[in-house]
Amino acid sequence: MFIIILMAAYLCIFALVIGLMPSWEESRPTLGGLSLQETKPKQKLSFREIIRKCASFNKLICRGALRARISKDLTIGHVNMSPDEFFLLKEISIISSLVIFYPSVDQEMLPFWLMMSFASGYMIPEFWLKGKIKKVKNAIIKDLPDAIDLLALCVNAGLDFMLALKWVVDKSPASIVVEEFNTMLQEINIGKTRREAIKDLAKRYDLPDLSTFARTLIQADKMGTSVTDALNILSEDMRLSRFRRGEQIALKAPMKMLIPLLLFIFPVVGIIVAGPIFIDFVENNPFANR
Repeated sequence: MFIIILMAAYLCIFALVIGLMPSWEESRPTLGGLSLQETKPKQKLSFREIIRKCASFNKLICRGALRARISKDLTIGHVNMSPDEFFLLKEISIISSLVIFYPSVDQEMLPFWLMMSFASGYMIPEFWLKGKIKKVKNAIIKDLPDAIDLLALCVNAGLDFMLALKWVVDKSPASIVVEEFNTMLQEINIGKTRREAIKDLAKRYDLPDLSTFARTLIQADKMGTSVTDALNILSEDMRLSRFRRGEQIALKAPMKMLIPLLLFIFPVVGIIVAGPIFIDFVENNPFANR
């Protein structure tokens, strides 16, 4: 009963906020007493537009530093969602947690259940977003050496850095690194300096490999040294770094395999080996005849 009252109160507050919000429709000039907007057939709202309208009331809640942090995380994770929609996802997750765990809760544990439901519902979308961010960063770390190799090859062939960057963007298969290089190229084309575009790329993800890439290019640009030599040295360093990272992952593999080995494989081997001996001992117990 309590959960039904809670959901009803939430829906009432939601409907009240939506009803008090101003209409976003623009006024159109009239023609012959009829509005130009009325002459067009009304289109049905898509699911995305309905979600956007439902999430618009979260602008009163999600703002300031919280909004900036969520917006940055969504950008890094390449999630096509606004901060308001992500906050709506949190609210849906909280309500789902309340509904799922309510039947198994005693009245004495009601405050603890409410706190745990709110905490779990609020953090589940955060964990999902952190997983997306980790996946994107791992993809960048994996694909960045190949992209730098292509840049170095193009520059060694005689192309300018901007032409080499454009060639890599146009000819390379789709990946997150190529997408970020394309974004950097577009920023430079609309007027941002090359240094600022490279710095923004490094700040956006805060990865050591991207920071090294940006620092090397900016240093070569400041000192007037050859970009070709800088890219060749950087390519070798990236290859060596990826090789060492692979060695580190390989060395961690035996320790990670130890847990499933102890929990799942050794008990099965023990049952297969010792099981028939134990059954034979029970059926033909030599101490039973004495």
